[in-house]
Amino acid sequence: MQIYVDADACPVVDIVEKIAKKYQISVTLLCDTNHILTSGYSEVVVVGAGADAVDYKLISLCRRGDIVVTQDYGVAAMTLGKSAYAIHQSGKWYTDENIDQMLMERHLNKKARRASHKNHFKGPKKRTEEDDERFAQSFERMVKAALEEEK
Repeated sequence: MQIYVDADACPVVDIVEKIAKKYQISVTLLCDTNHILTSGYSEVVVVGAGADAVDYKLISLCRRGDIVVTQDYGVAAMTLGKSAYAIHQSGKWYTDENIDQMLMERHLNKKARRASHKNHFKGPKKRTEEDDERFAQSFERMVKAALEEEK
């Protein structure tokens, strides 16, 4: 099993690495050339700065039973298609049961923004310790589930 992180501006890299170390699981951080990452634990893969270059590379590396950390619903959908696990940085698990609804909501929101000509929207709320704790608990549950299925 391998953990892949869509690491461009990902606020949970440290949490992922801490839990991965605990279970002795390898981590690969993927970022584009606009971001500089270093890690004492993870392998860092830098991909060209194309629009979806990191996403395509991540999906090409991902295998059945791996875990992917991403906030991109499209990447999550492709991950599930490879029988791998996917989790959002909020701690929400992407599943075969919820991904279609999430993709549809993303599409409708994008359509609404286009129709209203409002392309500027507030960024995400500032991350709290509670957000980090929620992610850590959910991520560790996912790691345990993936390890159990691997047996």
